Amino acid sequence: MRYGEAYPLESTWKAMEHCVELGLTKHIGLSNFNSKQILHIIKNGKIRPAVLQCESHPYMTQEKLIKFCKDEGITFTAYSPLGSRDRPWAKSDDPSLFDDSYLKDIAKAKNTSIANILIRYQVQRGVTVLPKSTHKDRIKSNLEVWHFELSDEEMRHVGSLNRNWRACLPTVRLADGSIVSRDDKHSFWPFKEEF
Repeated sequence: MRYGEAYPLESTWKAMEHCVELGLTKHIGLSNFNSKQILHIIKNGKIRPAVLQCESHPYMTQEKLIKFCKDEGITFTAYSPLGSRDRPWAKSDDPSLFDDSYLKDIAKAKNTSIANILIRYQVQRGVTVLPKSTHKDRIKSNLEVWHFELSDEEMRHVGSLNRNWRACLPTVRLADGSIVSRDDKHSFWPFKEEF
């Protein structure tokens, strides 16, 4: 293979399966795969993926992909559940979950933070959630989601905020000044599919 060519997904998966066979790990999974890519792995592999990790928050709910994973017995793990406000490629006009008036109102009514509302939303959907922080007090606060629940109506309303907006889609600036998605020309770029 030449530099820059796509290495077949199933080859990498088979190498990971070999790690399971050697006892180096118990479970293997995927990140940023779409439903067609997951089915390809299931069809061509011996071990089913245990988990799929993808971006998910109220502006990118991933409902269809989460349902697909549940139907296939794959645990869905949400990364960037807070919308990744500190990402280096963020633009000043990008939407912010922390500025959303409905989320502010729920947090105030529940006497908790917007971050905890966002984490609790995922928990109540049956999704594993991975909030990221480097601040000890925020890490501790992110665990404080068990003293309240969101009502069915609140869950529906938070889910209705979906815009299919990805916070974690790095971009690059081309020589002509235009900004494009960094990897969208790659043959395995997963976001060409609906889910």
